[in-house]
Amino acid sequence: MAKRNVKKKARKRVLNEVWNDGQHWRVSFGRMVPAPGRPHKTMSMFRFVGEKLPFECIDEVRKDLTKRGVPTEGVYIAHDSMGCPRYIGRGQVFWRLKAHKAKQVLELVYFSFYIVKEKNHEREIETLLIRAAGPLLHFNDRKKRVDIEPGSVWDYEAGTHFYERRWRRGARRV
Repeated sequence: MAKRNVKKKARKRVLNEVWNDGQHWRVSFGRMVPAPGRPHKTMSMFRFVGEKLPFECIDEVRKDLTKRGVPTEGVYIAHDSMGCPRYIGRGQVFWRLKAHKAKQVLELVYFSFYIVKEKNHEREIETLLIRAAGPLLHFNDRKKRVDIEPGSVWDYEAGTHFYERRWRRGARRV
C-alpha cells in the first residue's frame, strides 16, 4: 500500500480557563498552533472565535476579550438547545446576543461569535451564514428578506470577483 503524504492538522494550545459552571461546562481560552511542516504564512480570516458557548459565560468571555484589547464587533449566532442557529447578525456581538437572549429566554441556550480580522468581510460572512441556515432562522424574520436569494451576487462587497448564472438576453424559455 502506498504511503500518503498527509499534512497534520493545527493543534490547540489552551492558555487559561475563563469560566466554569462547577459541574459540566468549562470555557477556556487558547490559540491554534500550526503543526510541524505546515506553512507559517497561512492567513487566518478570524482573530477570535467562540463556538457554541453556553449563554451563562457571556459576561466573562466579553470581559476577557476586553482585557486583551480586542474589539467586540463581529458576526454572531444564537443557537437553541439542539444547536440549531436561530439568530445570525453582525455588530456589537455581546450586546446584541444579550438582547436576543432577553427576548427568547427559554429557547436560546448557546452562542457563537467570530471577530474578523478585516471588518469589510463581516457582511459577506453574515450573508453566507444566513443562506446556510435557511429556514432554521424562524426567530430572525428581519434577516430573511425577500431580496436575499441564493445565488445572488448583489449581497457581496464591491470588488468581489464572481461567476453568475444568467439567462440569455431575450425571451426566457420554459
